[in-house]
Amino acid sequence: MRKGTYDANSNGYKIIVVDDEPGIVDSLSIFLKRSGYNFTGVTDPVEAIELVKKEHFDLMLLDFIMTPLHGDQVVEEIRKFNRELYILLLTGHKDLAPPLETIRRLDIQGYCEKSDKFDQLLLLVESGIKAISQMNLIKEINEELKDANQRLEKAYMESIETLRYTVEAKDPYTRGHSDRVSEYSVLIGKYLGLPEEDLKILRIGGLFHDIGKIGVPDSILLKTEKLTDDEYSEIKNHPSIGAHILSNASIFKDIIPIVKHHHEKYDGNGYPSKLKGEDIPLFARIAAIADTFDAMTSKRTYRDSLGLDIVKAEIERCKGTQFDPKLADIFLDILNNHYTDIVEIQSKYL
Repeated sequence: MRKGTYDANSNGYKIIVVDDEPGIVDSLSIFLKRSGYNFTGVTDPVEAIELVKKEHFDLMLLDFIMTPLHGDQVVEEIRKFNRELYILLLTGHKDLAPPLETIRRLDIQGYCEKSDKFDQLLLLVESGIKAISQMNLIKEINEELKDANQRLEKAYMESIETLRYTVEAKDPYTRGHSDRVSEYSVLIGKYLGLPEEDLKILRIGGLFHDIGKIGVPDSILLKTEKLTDDEYSEIKNHPSIGAHILSNASIFKDIIPIVKHHHEKYDGNGYPSKLKGEDIPLFARIAAIADTFDAMTSKRTYRDSLGLDIVKAEIERCKGTQFDPKLADIFLDILNNHYTDIVEIQSKYL
């Protein structure tokens, strides 16, 4: 195996040349270093594969007919771990080039016949470097946009968190309620075997499910006596208000169904949309059980928290009317056989 490197006066782009003929490697090293490229020459294709695993290269010039591996076999191995390397294939004759189908499948960017003159090869290399430069620029822009979006998302999240804390400051009942609904929802999701991304939606949706109460008058929100029909109608607006608040930020699009529909009932008699059965979004059906459970097990101004047996009986009674029966059965199983998970959540917010 023969290998040589060159980086003096480099223009910053790293090119690796792989050819089992040392003379070709030497000629290309002179040609490429004159053009200002950071050059690495390798005569052993197996060694070249290992080198690409360890180091970053922008472009590869690769001989097609080599031993012990042909060029397409080298590319086959490299593409298993590197899809970005720009590869130009060198052939002794155009008839010896691999089929077009292979070139496309392996994402080989081009090929060139070997020649004593390197003019055509230089044009292909320069074209490749321009493409690499554009690709790097796009990656930089995408990273900048990603960073900007993350900062924007953080700002939105902080703003909505402020609203949530404002709601909790208005209504002592909601203090800790949203956190528990969030954790109960995630717990149900885990027992359903939902992926982590779905659990994240349930977690955030539970935290913000009552955000719409910011738009409910304090006189209604803090009233200890029974609500009038008109006052109850005002309360029933909070899911729609919450959905409207969150609709201005695309980062909340996945949790809006929870916020808007956590008071729908399985039999279609809920609000605000009177959705029925599985027309109610799954995450909203999960949050509905979590929300009701926390309401029943929390102390209110007009009653103490309900006992566990009463709560289980109520969930059983409301299967198929208020709750999705399958989800209700899962939650009842948690209450009957895994109640320590519930206690662990409750202990955080005493």
